[in-house]
Amino acid sequence: MAKITGNYEVVYIIDPNQGEEAVAATVEKFKTLAEQHGSDVEVDEWGKRRLAYAIDYKTEGYYVLMSFTSNPAFPKELDRVLGITDGILRSMIVCKDE
Repeated sequence: MAKITGNYEVVYIIDPNQGEEAVAATVEKFKTLAEQHGSDVEVDEWGKRRLAYAIDYKTEGYYVLMSFTSNPAFPKELDRVLGITDGILRSMIVCKDE
């Protein structure tokens, strides 16, 4: 039998050169998206940190960890949206249940 829901974590890195308001709006956008499609949404903003290696010639990123519970289809959609959102340097979604 297929699992109805799973516990997921996503870490994404926002380009901090967009400014504080744009960073806050991006964090809020993904929090809202997760709340619409899942539950138990928790956002932990790690803040601006030095990247391990330059991404598009950028050496700093604004790190955000978000955990949520949802059906297995939502993380695929979230990954797609993260991929097409301006200012997202990198993202990774993992299922904590596996």
